[in-house]
Amino acid sequence: MTAARTLAFYKPYGVLSCFTDPEGHATLAEFIAVPDVYPAGRLDYDTEGLLILTADGALSHRITDPRHKLPKVYLAQVERVPDETALETLRRGVLLQGRRTRQAEVELLPEAPTLPPRPVPIRFRKSVPTAWLKVTLREGQNRQIRRMTAAVGHPTLRLVRIAVGPVTLGDLQPGRWRELTGAERAAFAE
Repeated sequence: MTAARTLAFYKPYGVLSCFTDPEGHATLAEFIAVPDVYPAGRLDYDTEGLLILTADGALSHRITDPRHKLPKVYLAQVERVPDETALETLRRGVLLQGRRTRQAEVELLPEAPTLPPRPVPIRFRKSVPTAWLKVTLREGQNRQIRRMTAAVGHPTLRLVRIAVGPVTLGDLQPGRWRELTGAERAAFAE
């Protein structure tokens, strides 16, 4: 028996994490013509980056079920430069709608990462500097990073997921996909 197909896809900004949309928004169908693969989790319309698609239900469950605490790594461009107090609050967990988020790994990057340009640039304000954070979560509440950074006074302007467990975005470009390697698939089981 052959392993179910599993893809790593760089979801562009402004694309829904599904294959159909009655309202006519851009969907995965415009980029992926592989039959019988489905997103394991989702990325918001305005979030870019790594999305895993698979025909393997057990793998999809491992990726999406928060009990597995699979790390998901993001780069977040935020308004203003967070101080250590804001960073520590993000690391400890932020209270969102009466529920505290799990602890997160949060690092202030010394410089902007090299990323493909976004088709719709972020709003630029000369008087408001921006900073980049590397954030690792082990859960996935709706719009969690955006809500967390806003709660500490640093709204997210751009958000890119660069890793899901053992799989990284690498040099994949927006709108492109590749098959996962056997080693990557095996690493999910560890």
